[in-house]
Amino acid sequence: MIIHIENLKKRYKKEWVLKGININVDTPQIIALVGPNGSGKTTLLNCMTNLLSINEGKVQLVGKNHNDPSIFKEVSYHQDNRILYGHLTGYDHLKFICNVQKIPLKAIDPVCERVGINYLKKQVRYYSLGMKQHLLLAMAIINQPKLLLLDEPLNGLDPTSAITMRNILLDLYAEGTTILISSHNLDEIDRLTNTIFFMKDGSILEESLLDLNNRHYEVLVSDWNKAKQILNEKGIAFSVTNQNQIAFSENDLNLQTFIHLMNDNEIIIEDIDKKKIGAEKRYQELFEGIGST
Repeated sequence: MIIHIENLKKRYKKEWVLKGININVDTPQIIALVGPNGSGKTTLLNCMTNLLSINEGKVQLVGKNHNDPSIFKEVSYHQDNRILYGHLTGYDHLKFICNVQKIPLKAIDPVCERVGINYLKKQVRYYSLGMKQHLLLAMAIINQPKLLLLDEPLNGLDPTSAITMRNILLDLYAEGTTILISSHNLDEIDRLTNTIFFMKDGSILEESLLDLNNRHYEVLVSDWNKAKQILNEKGIAFSVTNQNQIAFSENDLNLQTFIHLMNDNEIIIEDIDKKKIGAEKRYQELFEGIGST
């Protein structure tokens, strides 16, 4: 069991902000947590990681109680940049994590190369918002977690950085990491996953696998000829666009299966374009009339 949440309730004074949350995840996947501001998303993540105490219910992560400190050998939580210390450098932050978790310092350079950080010697107070997000991601994945929790990781990212972030998350998933991501960026959510927990007023309204029969993807890969050969060998129906993108329907091939196939054959996924947006449409149906997201 990767995530097991049973009837989780959280109260601030007399106000219930989480009202009986139930989530079960048994196999690696990417899951989105979507809802308006104030719906309880960050509170849920904080309760899951024992940063906030719970009033009722049960939470287990990677098979252990959420208040067991040893879970952080296998679980990471990407919070917002308020946890960073402005007078410390990026290297200082990563070194601290390595020292606490007994990770060799030689792990710092590879994770920074993966995320695209080349400013480790600067004090964090001189970082842009996007640079801080990159550092937070490096801090979250340096321990190679089995479960990665992310709270608004796309905030402050330009389009290029958002694509990089998406590809890193897809690669982590292909390597066996389960990812729970809270985000308002519905377009990116659609590119990452079909599994969405919609939250409102401290409750999960529904778990949704959106428009599976109508999803159509166009994927740009590093070697489309090799990708074609692999799909042909598997007998999977697909086509190639005039931009040399691999196009297929969810009826013929599940997106996450495609990601695994490409990863197993060392083909890099450079971009994913989903032709029918599901999350935004469902969000509008569930939260029509709510102004701020």
